[in-house]
Amino acid sequence: MNRLRLSGQIAAVAVVISLLGLLAWKLAQGESVVTSQLKRGGTPTAPVFSLDRLDGAGELALSSLRGKTVVLNFWASYCGPCKEETPLLQEAWTSWRDKGVVFVGVDLQDVRSDARAFMRRYDVTYPNVHDGTGWTIGRYGVTGYPETYFIDARGRVRYRIVGAVRTRHELDDAIERARRPA
Repeated sequence: MNRLRLSGQIAAVAVVISLLGLLAWKLAQGESVVTSQLKRGGTPTAPVFSLDRLDGAGELALSSLRGKTVVLNFWASYCGPCKEETPLLQEAWTSWRDKGVVFVGVDLQDVRSDARAFMRRYDVTYPNVHDGTGWTIGRYGVTGYPETYFIDARGRVRYRIVGAVRTRHELDDAIERARRPA
């Protein structure tokens, strides 16, 4: 019992330290090009990445998805709102995947085994990658978990939802915005 309690306390401290580090880093960096252009009504180019897959072997490069609409969701296994929105994302993925829309989860600053357990728990079948260092956070302007970016077929960020996606209507609306010609 003491060992379990100690493990829980260590995990809680690690989460707090990670979040404080993210906050400090974010304050030092200021806004990203993506978020500042989106605020002005622009459609910035989505920063590319190539990260290790959580759902299989190898890497997934964002550039390999050019020509498709991409729903890019930043999350972590210890994030409460991420747990709430994941079933909704999975449901939408099954509806949209045959229509040229790809969902990609980016697990941030997390333990791989915890991220994989999260994916099993919520039956996540859309592609997921692991960014253990949080390298993509600043490039996209992620301010917290979860955050979802909607990228059009040309690789331009068209919309962003800060915080959990709350309804299927909100998610479908954002996907439609990204699918519309610019």
